[in-house]
Amino acid sequence: MSTRKSLFFSFLDRYASLVISVASSMVIARLLTPAEIGVFSVTMVLLMFLNTVRDMGAGQYLVQEKDLTTQRIRAVWTVQLGLGIGLAGAVLLASYPVAVFYNESRMRDIMLVVALNYAINPFGSLTYAWLMREMRFENVALMRFSSALAGALVSAWLAWKNFGPISLALGSLASSLVNALVAMCFRPKSFPWLPGLGEIRRVFAFGSQLTAGSVVGVLCGSAPELLLGKLQNLTAAGLYSRSNGLVMMFHRLVVDAVGTVCLPWFANQSRERGSFVDPFLKATAYVTALGWSFCLAMVCLAHPVVRVLYGHQWDPSVDLTRLLAVAIGLGVPAALCQTALLSSGAVATIARVTVFNGLQSVAFAAIGASQGLVPMGIAMIGSGGVSAILWLRAVSKKIGLPLTGLLYTLRQSAQVALLASIGPALALLVYGPNPEGIVAPLVLGCVGGFAGFTVGVLVFKHPLREEMMAVWSKIRR
Repeated sequence: MSTRKSLFFSFLDRYASLVISVASSMVIARLLTPAEIGVFSVTMVLLMFLNTVRDMGAGQYLVQEKDLTTQRIRAVWTVQLGLGIGLAGAVLLASYPVAVFYNESRMRDIMLVVALNYAINPFGSLTYAWLMREMRFENVALMRFSSALAGALVSAWLAWKNFGPISLALGSLASSLVNALVAMCFRPKSFPWLPGLGEIRRVFAFGSQLTAGSVVGVLCGSAPELLLGKLQNLTAAGLYSRSNGLVMMFHRLVVDAVGTVCLPWFANQSRERGSFVDPFLKATAYVTALGWSFCLAMVCLAHPVVRVLYGHQWDPSVDLTRLLAVAIGLGVPAALCQTALLSSGAVATIARVTVFNGLQSVAFAAIGASQGLVPMGIAMIGSGGVSAILWLRAVSKKIGLPLTGLLYTLRQSAQVALLASIGPALALLVYGPNPEGIVAPLVLGCVGGFAGFTVGVLVFKHPLREEMMAVWSKIRR
């Protein structure tokens, strides 16, 4: 499959999933209170530490391995299946102590459901990794869409039936079940079902360093919610979770879609040509133009967006949303750095940078959480800037990234983003930061933003111009 076609299916996957996610979030935000969502959010943040060792990087090993043999596939399957069952047991054992620590019995019930989730996940993970390696993104899109739809429907229906925060856990379980069932349809007949230990050391050698870095990375991302849940309250954690989820929508819209294609693309370029600097710069251009435009729009339109998606009860999260949008914007240039390092096999570098990045992130989060929600947002801005510098330095050294090329790419994207921000900025000036009416500012901001973005891409000859012209030529046919 061509890179452009792969990107098309990857974006189609993410946008279809986004529609489902936004629709279900709008429903659930009106059925569950911030405190109830906070209970689920803090529970899942705690379990994110286990997610980092869910397959010990075995899936990513399968994607980048140059010489994939049956024995190595068996080893990957062994790691994924063994960890799935082992982690399910660990969650079961931890459910009661966690509920006692937070003095919240509903956390125990949520963790019991999630334990079953871990046991089911391996049956979809191996096929998913193979589809990624083969760049069969149309099949990946079908797997992700069907599982996302199942999870959203189950969560929304149970929340409507007053099941409370466990509705979200049961929805996640439904998603995993559907994902595993669809994966069975795409699993190659040649893939063995019998686990094997012959090449397991090779898999662990790759995955151990990657996983160590991932554990610290999860600590970096989850520290704000964990600290707010303990130093403030679960409502504060719920508000942060919703604000962070809103601004992180950019990662789901763009970074995940581009990054999914970039991992096999960069790895292929590295194997065939020995360098992927040009693909990295091109992908970074895509991400920064879209990311900065999104973040500037979110700063200007946070209030009407929160009102539309979540309702009046989430108004206290508006200022935090604006601050987190700035933090995300600072980190956008480094969004694909870890993917680039992983594609080149630099797992030791990933682990080292992740440790330094985690330390500074936790330090910022601890300071912010001790003061409140808005200080937390300000702290995340500082952390985002430091994180971007650390990752960009590492990639520059590893792949020989030229500073002039990077600066030129970022300048083009900044010019596009500034034009794209004219519409949202006008909406902010005309209607104010907290307008009572939400339709007019959203229409002005979104229409003006899209028009400005399109003009910017064409006028400044941004790399996205090539993609736009390709789409336009197909439409004209």
